[in-house]
Amino acid sequence: MTVGSDTAPVPDPVEGLFVTFEGGDGVGKTTQAALLERWLTDAGRTVVRTREPGGTEVGVLIRDIVLHHRGEVAPRAEALLYAADRAHHVETLVRPALARGEVVIQDRYLDSSVAYQGAGRVLGRDEVRELSLWATGGLLPDVTVLLDLDPSVARARLDADDKPFDRLEAEKEHFHARVREEFLALAAAEPGRFLVLDASLPAEELAAAVRERLAALLV
Repeated sequence: MTVGSDTAPVPDPVEGLFVTFEGGDGVGKTTQAALLERWLTDAGRTVVRTREPGGTEVGVLIRDIVLHHRGEVAPRAEALLYAADRAHHVETLVRPALARGEVVIQDRYLDSSVAYQGAGRVLGRDEVRELSLWATGGLLPDVTVLLDLDPSVARARLDADDKPFDRLEAEKEHFHARVREEFLALAAAEPGRFLVLDASLPAEELAAAVRERLAALLV
């Protein structure tokens, strides 16, 4: 609560909650985001569930380029495309929802760029992170849930889905190993923001751990 010029109390701006799910391909982010959305909605919270890239009309076009374009996309161009999507997404969807006091549940955010382009593409953690922070005006999630899984196990899950791989899913094992290592390094550097979970556990057990972490923030 702040005080206005006439000394009358002025309510603080309503702030929502920003929750992101991170991890390699095939770890179960979509499943956990859906379970969290259902729990929050049942509790009476207004939820905006989205993803990167592709959470807006502009993002859908960018998603098609970075994930499904046939042919090479230069690593730096890829990083810039993700940053462009992120800048538009945050400005037009995420920040407005948070300003309304809503809960934003998002599949991937800037940590994915640091892991996939910074480490996977070997562009450098600091450069990619700074690019995303500039693109988003420094917006960081309140909680980032990292679903950690051995890349070989995650690949087996993707194989079982019997769907065509996108450009990143199709990368070699050593690429995904670098991505996993970087995600874990990011979590170790910011333990207050990250919740690291073993993605091999049953889905409901993982969902319960996420709910427990968020419960205190939703009071």
